[in-house]
Amino acid sequence: MSDPVGDPIVVGTDGSAGAIGAVEWAAGHAGLRGVPLRVVHAADRLPYDGPRYPIPDCYDRLTPSGGQILDCAERVARDRWPGLEVTTELVEGRPGRVLRDQAAHAAEVVLGSHGAHGFPGMLLGSVGNHVAGHVGVPVVVVRPTPAEAMPEIVVGFDCSESSAPALAYAFEEARLRGYRLRIVCAWEPPVPYGAAMNLDEMRQAAEDYARGGLRPWRGGYADVKTELEVVRAHPVTALVEASSRAALLVVGSYGRNALTAAVLGSVSRSLLGHAHCPVAVVRRTRPRGGEPVVS
Repeated sequence: MSDPVGDPIVVGTDGSAGAIGAVEWAAGHAGLRGVPLRVVHAADRLPYDGPRYPIPDCYDRLTPSGGQILDCAERVARDRWPGLEVTTELVEGRPGRVLRDQAAHAAEVVLGSHGAHGFPGMLLGSVGNHVAGHVGVPVVVVRPTPAEAMPEIVVGFDCSESSAPALAYAFEEARLRGYRLRIVCAWEPPVPYGAAMNLDEMRQAAEDYARGGLRPWRGGYADVKTELEVVRAHPVTALVEASSRAALLVVGSYGRNALTAAVLGSVSRSLLGHAHCPVAVVRRTRPRGGEPVVS
């Protein structure tokens, strides 16, 4: 096997069942991409230590348990993908800040859907939302894959240029895994809308617009089987439903300036809490070969 090249995939672990699932997913993902895996545990003294009543040796007490957590995660990763280059790192600090710092030299960050100790409440709490909303690489929150999942990846598409990073990630994942890509474009009529408006014509216009926006992507990924699904529904409703049969759901955070880019969008935030499969939130991806130019 050739030596892996490129930035590693970083996965956060706290030893919980959800974190172990994230390590397994990340190891398989790193193996497919041919990149190293770095497993990180945040030794957070805040739950046990405080500024008014500090514990002098708090970090020293946390270190042995953190080492055991990392050793277990490393075994899991190597069992999942033998021959994978795996490194571990124990870092003192708040989990969200630790993972944001790690993302600066990572290809991707992976989290479990629920955690304990170092990574509590990843989905509905602060860590998952803050990491996904603040880093420039994809963030995957690993949830159990539905039993009835098909070999397909679902991506949300709103026909705007801001969809490009999520589409690029989804097409690459579909090509890498040999999966079908289902592109979901949700639309809703203007509110209020009058009887004179023809909803069938509006739907057809939305579908035509979406097909036009996807044309350069399909040309650049001719080997990926795609299916466009135009749905009259709120994006969260449409994508949650689609996720019930998917192996992975890909969405964008859609930050358009310095302020909005720092906050995870409402659609992405809702999907992290309600999707039925792993969710990849893609704010900005690094350039990849073969990515089409969308004007």
